[in-house]
Amino acid sequence: MLALPLFLLVAGCNKPTGSKMETKPTFINQTAIDKVIKQLTDSCGETAKVRIGRGVKQVASLWEKQDGDQEAFTAFCNAQFIGDTAKLGVLFNKLQRSFEVLYGNYNKMGMDLRIPVDLSGAELTPIDEMFASFSPSSHLTDDLFTNKIAFITMLNFPFYTLTEKTELGKSWSRAEWAYARMGDAFTSRVPAALNQQVTEALSKSDMYISEYNIVMDKLVDASGKTYFPEGMKLITHWGLRDELKSHYGKADGLPKQNMVYSVMKHIINQSIPEMVINNGDYQWNPIDNKVLKNGQEVTFTSEPDRRYEMLLNNFKAIHATDAYYPALPTYSQRAFELSMEIPEQDVEKLFTSLLTSPQIKEVAALISKRLGRNLQPFDIWYDGFKARSGLNEDDLTKKTLGLYPTPLAFEKDMPNMLRKLGWSAERASYIASKIQVDAARGSGHAAGAAMKGDKARLRTRITDKGMNYKGYNIAVHEFGHNVEQTIDLYDIDYYMLQGVPNTSFTEALAFLFQKRDLSLLGITDNNPDKEHLASLDAIWSCYEIMGVSLLDMQVWRWLYANPGATPAQLKEAVIRISKEVWNQYYAPVFGSKDEPILAIYSHMIDNPLYLSNYPVGHLIDFQIDGFIIGKNFAGEVDRMYTLGRLTPQAWMQGAVGTPIAIEPMLKAVDEALKVIK
Repeated sequence: MLALPLFLLVAGCNKPTGSKMETKPTFINQTAIDKVIKQLTDSCGETAKVRIGRGVKQVASLWEKQDGDQEAFTAFCNAQFIGDTAKLGVLFNKLQRSFEVLYGNYNKMGMDLRIPVDLSGAELTPIDEMFASFSPSSHLTDDLFTNKIAFITMLNFPFYTLTEKTELGKSWSRAEWAYARMGDAFTSRVPAALNQQVTEALSKSDMYISEYNIVMDKLVDASGKTYFPEGMKLITHWGLRDELKSHYGKADGLPKQNMVYSVMKHIINQSIPEMVINNGDYQWNPIDNKVLKNGQEVTFTSEPDRRYEMLLNNFKAIHATDAYYPALPTYSQRAFELSMEIPEQDVEKLFTSLLTSPQIKEVAALISKRLGRNLQPFDIWYDGFKARSGLNEDDLTKKTLGLYPTPLAFEKDMPNMLRKLGWSAERASYIASKIQVDAARGSGHAAGAAMKGDKARLRTRITDKGMNYKGYNIAVHEFGHNVEQTIDLYDIDYYMLQGVPNTSFTEALAFLFQKRDLSLLGITDNNPDKEHLASLDAIWSCYEIMGVSLLDMQVWRWLYANPGATPAQLKEAVIRISKEVWNQYYAPVFGSKDEPILAIYSHMIDNPLYLSNYPVGHLIDFQIDGFIIGKNFAGEVDRMYTLGRLTPQAWMQGAVGTPIAIEPMLKAVDEALKVIK
């Protein structure tokens, strides 16, 4: 997962990717707007008329009383509009250099302030949490409007809607794309105080999740039997999910999986005893929900709906900014149209098409046959199609513990891993030198630099014994993020094109790395059916996460319809909606109704509306992986990820020659089902 919450990708330092310009009532009247457009057109000529009209209207849309009166507005536009092409290029270069300084240093400050809460170490104190919640850049946008830099940018670099980018971008040069992204820099004017409130809410929910661990060796059944090794401590939901996945194919796997699922349901329902969260002083029987101390049952208090309080607080803080986006007045709209640059209805259609495809039932039947039993709800995480499914995880852990006893050992091995993936020794060392590895307090994440000279951060969970296989698998995923973050910062031709179209694209490269984790350990998969198995694994992974994403979307719709809800009411709604999504898309396949499992995802709590990036990332990953068959992996990654921050479909056309779609995956699954019996 990525470090920055989706909201900060949309609003942080006002770097949105744009879909519609705000149309809120302006302080500047139409007469003043028409007057200055005519004056500038007379001065600069008809060839600049379109850019003049767009720039003047954009400035007028965000100009407020404190910025000056009508005359001041007219004087500003006449003085600051640049009609000369060469001089416009000079302004562009100076702006993007300065923005890199600002965004890069603020990003570094924010990441450094979060070190106590993000990295493993001493117990957290209130001051750590206060600094983690502090946003150094919260006043940046206000300041840039006050000193008119924002207005100069808006005036000279036209904003284009998503529809316009999609059509006009087909013929744009790299420079024209960079100019268009400069036009996205200031499309709203959210007050600093509101941005800070959002940062605080998101930070608190992130810390809540980071500290939400279950001590697994303290889980017992009715007879007092423990199932998990001493010292095992797993974070929700990632650690619990990965532990559950690891027990496929094991003789004693099913009771362990059922126990983990019981834990998950108590977390969702908030019936979990508060005293067992991140605490090994008690034994807990999650099947019967009983707590024991020294073999004696003790009374307990359940967690008081805090999970849903975190989600609700995020909503309230974000909702307070809605008034500053009149054309896109809900965060749901902004998450998809501003950040993802794919309308929500298009994403939803993509997901429901796959969820209801006949291939899903066929794959489910195959899984059931392989397991020799009816499917259980947690089989949405079945990973028996993966290459590692036939390997002993204890043996894999023994290998990773030996290779990576410390974060520094992983960091030192990164050039070697990149060489195995096809990069030259020089190129591998160059990329790896710009990535720093640290031990994470939570599940781990990747955090990219935002200026040349700074390093991307790979923060991964590692035990005092070293990196177990689960941790290694996640670290390789995060490594993929860091490689993307390095290539499209250091090797990009324009800073304004730095990055990827949306976070689905960085997830795609992370998935491409993650599925190669065994080859990086020197383990070769000689299975002649591995490509077919990979196709089956891909569609099942999409099936799992697309339903979760639909739940995420529907919960935010409910929040907007019920803004005054209490945490208890939100909990009831989330559980109800999760069961409805399950009954529509999963019950016909699994044969069981009213399962709440989709609501376990931590992303819903600490990273609002991020989840849809995962399934879209899976689709992109699948298309890229198919395209590069027979080609050099490293060379293709370098080529694709230096395309930068185009619109999603423009990037895909440039990378693989086709738009994002489910059809390639469905076709591959049809072929796989003919072979895998």
